[in-house]
Amino acid sequence: MISRRSFLSLSAATLATATVLPLAARTASAATPATFGLKLVNNSGSGTVYAYVTGTTPDGRLVLLRADGSPYYPDSPGAAHTPLPEDCAIPVGSGAQVSVPKMGGARVYVVTDAKLDFFLDPGPALVHPSFLNPDDPNFQKNWSFSEFTFNDEQLFANISYVDFVGIPMGLSLTTSGSGTKTVNGLPSGSLDAISSELSALGGNWPGLVQTGGGGNLRALSPHHHADQFGGYLDGYIDQVWQKYEGTDLVVDSQNPGLGTFTGRVSGGQLVFGAESFAKPATADVWSCDSGPFAIPQGASDARKSIVPRLAAALNRTTLLDNANQPTAEDPAKFYQGDVTNHYARIVHAKLPDNRGYAFPYDDVSPGPDFSGAVFAGDPDVLTITVGATHG
Repeated sequence: MISRRSFLSLSAATLATATVLPLAARTASAATPATFGLKLVNNSGSGTVYAYVTGTTPDGRLVLLRADGSPYYPDSPGAAHTPLPEDCAIPVGSGAQVSVPKMGGARVYVVTDAKLDFFLDPGPALVHPSFLNPDDPNFQKNWSFSEFTFNDEQLFANISYVDFVGIPMGLSLTTSGSGTKTVNGLPSGSLDAISSELSALGGNWPGLVQTGGGGNLRALSPHHHADQFGGYLDGYIDQVWQKYEGTDLVVDSQNPGLGTFTGRVSGGQLVFGAESFAKPATADVWSCDSGPFAIPQGASDARKSIVPRLAAALNRTTLLDNANQPTAEDPAKFYQGDVTNHYARIVHAKLPDNRGYAFPYDDVSPGPDFSGAVFAGDPDVLTITVGATHG
């Protein structure tokens, strides 16, 4: 399993995870090229589209690309929230292409009808646009992003709906010899359809829809309103814990070197040998990285394998019915209960190829690829197609 969470990260201040190269991606071939081409295609319906590329160099420096593709390394400012000294907007217009050097924890932002405002904190650390702070100058703008890491082993890029649904984006990666990899992403107009379905659910689900300028701006993941969902999943999780007091739960690491782990609930803990898990709260399930799903530094390989599969099964509400995770998972049975991650259900229902991260461990799979990732050790051109937000 190639994990978005484990692969995308060199920028600890803003996108904190640890870069781990998937074993399946390692080859005996030469290292990746020095750069890859980033091509931007504008199908948004707006003649005013800008892109921004930002990440962290292999030696730890903050880097952005200028409009001509040259790298810009900001100096540390004297005060917090200092406006970025250079305009790093890449005009997309009818199309654009720049060369991208090695960088990790990277993002490609796109925005229509305006430019984004970026700021620096001492470090320097980039202050990214906020979709949670109404006072952020970018809050009312129509923007979204894709993620990538490009190192000596491979380019890994993905479409992510882990935070929100905004501007539809598609990815296509051409390579020098390993074929073309494509993730279609959400079709144009999906934001309105997703927002409508969330609103129709009632309860706290309509609160995930952000509006502005007479239309929908974004549909947020429930992770960002976890406090409003309180004990939403408590009843389901209680049933899971009761079942596995008397039934074995088998979790396949999907790693031949680790094999499977068998657990049962004992003393209120779901115990797999030396690893045990307290009942998670709804917020822990939505985030996949808090409470019993936190993976501290120095955690065992067993815990690193079990956490994603438990978190995925709880988001998909299949853990009660399937005691063999994720081997016997049937995608047709994901999100079927009245109580489930309806955000993920609705997003996946709109994806033409069912591929895109709707929660952090959405790459857990019995076989089919549900992730929104493309990757290769011989990247040539990564094309990002920007679609229309509204139908």
